[in-house]
Amino acid sequence: MNIFKSLLGKVWQDPNAAEVVKIEMGQLYLVRPGNIRSSRECIYNEAIATIRRVPALDHNFQLVITRVYEDGDQELLEDEDETDEERVFLISEELEFRSGVTDEEPTFIWRDLDGDVDELYEFVASGTNEPTRAFFETCMYRAMYERKFKASADNTKDSDLVQFIWQPVTTTRGKSSDRQSPKNQQDSEDLPSDNVDDSMVQPRAVPIKSTSAAARPSFASSSLPTVVSQEGHIFSWNLEVEGFVAEREEVVVAKIVERTPSNFNYWLVVTDEDGDFVSHKISSDMNPRWSPKTSSLTWNYANGGRYDSWALQLSSAEAYGAFKTAFAQCLWETLHGVDFRKAKPDEQAYVISSTTEDVEMRDVEDEDEDEDEEEVESELDPDEEASEEEEEEEEGDAVSPMPQGERNSQLTIGYKGDRSYVVRGNNIGVFSHSNDDQVKYYATISKIATPKGKEFKPQEVMLHDQDTKMVLKNPMDPHSLFSMDIERGKVVEEWKIHEDITVDHIAPDNKFAQTTREQTLVGASHNALFRVDPRISGSKMVESQYKQYVSKNKFSGVATTASGKLAVASEKGDIRLFDTIGKNAKTALPPLGDPILGIDVTASGRWIVATTKTYLLLIDTLIGEGRYAGNLGFDRSFPANAKPMPRRLQLRSEHVAYMNHDINFSVARFNQGEGQEENAIITATGQYVIAWDFAKVKKGHLDKYEIKKYEDIVVQDNFKFGDDKQIIVALQNNVLAINKKNLKRPTRNSLATPMSSLQSRSSIVDSPY
Repeated sequence: MNIFKSLLGKVWQDPNAAEVVKIEMGQLYLVRPGNIRSSRECIYNEAIATIRRVPALDHNFQLVITRVYEDGDQELLEDEDETDEERVFLISEELEFRSGVTDEEPTFIWRDLDGDVDELYEFVASGTNEPTRAFFETCMYRAMYERKFKASADNTKDSDLVQFIWQPVTTTRGKSSDRQSPKNQQDSEDLPSDNVDDSMVQPRAVPIKSTSAAARPSFASSSLPTVVSQEGHIFSWNLEVEGFVAEREEVVVAKIVERTPSNFNYWLVVTDEDGDFVSHKISSDMNPRWSPKTSSLTWNYANGGRYDSWALQLSSAEAYGAFKTAFAQCLWETLHGVDFRKAKPDEQAYVISSTTEDVEMRDVEDEDEDEDEEEVESELDPDEEASEEEEEEEEGDAVSPMPQGERNSQLTIGYKGDRSYVVRGNNIGVFSHSNDDQVKYYATISKIATPKGKEFKPQEVMLHDQDTKMVLKNPMDPHSLFSMDIERGKVVEEWKIHEDITVDHIAPDNKFAQTTREQTLVGASHNALFRVDPRISGSKMVESQYKQYVSKNKFSGVATTASGKLAVASEKGDIRLFDTIGKNAKTALPPLGDPILGIDVTASGRWIVATTKTYLLLIDTLIGEGRYAGNLGFDRSFPANAKPMPRRLQLRSEHVAYMNHDINFSVARFNQGEGQEENAIITATGQYVIAWDFAKVKKGHLDKYEIKKYEDIVVQDNFKFGDDKQIIVALQNNVLAINKKNLKRPTRNSLATPMSSLQSRSSIVDSPY
């Protein structure tokens, strides 16, 4: 292969060269072995094959097949809703790429990862000479090498690339083993229905060759220290049949091994009689979810550009308990880099309790009513979707031209005047709400600048003083806050806080201070809490209400209750509850290990929701036993042996498989309004708005959420103040309102089908925003 070394050096070492190699002439076919109806379908009669770098993602390449139009073809396609101009495949081992010959023409063959398990693509490189074919093949293997090892292939030898040359899979008898569709196989044991959302079709679990796993792991788990080992059955989610299917008929062994001892590098490995065939690194990005009803663990695995869903069902309740405890400990050690045994006993119990699912919480009422509601829901068609006409009637959007290169970054909602404010670069768009669930562009506050005229892009904003002011954080001046007069649309004051203390986060004096003339607010640095009073001369920090903590707390968010008590989160994952500023915390909840991105609290202080990248952490602050039973953790400390049991709100792994992107939650919020009880939790990830039914969550139904997909990334969303139905959504390039009833239960349709175009009937505003 290295006879092309000089040529490879020219194209491979130039990072500015988007295209590595191209074959200018060929045909693309879809091959379905064993399909009598159509075993070889021509997709493109004329096509170009290109190996292309993935923009902004090192060591990743794409195989791109582009259709070549004959004269007149392009014009005929212009009026069609969709055109099929190219097909793109992320180059990885999972493609099982190989070369061949068909009718004396060189060919390239690879798996259709989105099709049935036995479907293949074939590119016939018509008229291509042998050196060009060999060079293209070499580049494919080098691309696989770089993706696998995250390193340059410049110094590879032929022997380094041999591992990527596809070989037919053989059975233990030495015969070739063809992959089979689940439709062609006998039914086997069902995975219990508790592990599948009732909105999904519940198919029979059938044994098939893995369509989700990569090639067998490059390391043997038998030579590594084993933390836990249990028997069970392994399943993967099949997107076509919409259910979990068995990966192996026989019982498998699932274990957790430490790949690099003393370095807290743990892997979940599944082994059959031929050896290891699943090997996934333990991390929070796995989205692990435990179900005691079925003694099972489900998780996601990023595999060649798609997100697979896996399920491991342990052989007994005892095996389930042992495996779950070991997994929780290993995940904690991975995040902390510390032996789990060094944690205090109460902290260990807190960590283990966070993996418990479906446990009803205290003081829950109206259980019969909820059961009746569940029965009604179960009778509904899970695939029932509102028509486009209904959606357009019930959903309004406000589109306006935006500055090039800038995107919406923050959303804050007023309590009066039906106004929302969206930050975009150094501009703030003002949007009005109508009674018919519409959002209309109202005005733009342009070129945000300090009183001295220096422009800046607000990093954090908060409405203040009955929505007449907006407090802004300037990332270029972390020792000050800036007050903007909303009516004038101008920053009128700079509040210098302290020469040596930065303002990293701000919060209102109390949850509804925005609706009053309250002038003070709460500030936090990485390790200090303090009150800000703009009325005092000089530095605006109130010295008597300032508390700096010795440890490096890395505070990441502050929220206040209606009475002004504080919940403070940190990047380390811990949560502190204060009854007032200037004192030590009444309650300190230990970190699970994942950084907390933001925090919110109900008006009463009873419930806290903390946001991490892949899950929401819900905590009941009611002390349930001991001397101070009935008090909240803001006022008294929890007994050491009776800390609250944190609950994880997660997306089901099979839903993530349909969404097909990693989870990255925006800061979750309760709906809010004076005198209104919170009944929903809202967040977003990627293109999806997600809302949990808080009443059901409190009864232990942690996966009762509804969802809505958009064509653009959701930056932030929140309920309209005092309204638990209307949701304001800020997309990267748009702002809109949606009624909560238009969110859908997660199904294949609601997760994978984009809504109708946002370029709708809304007017385009001329003034730049």
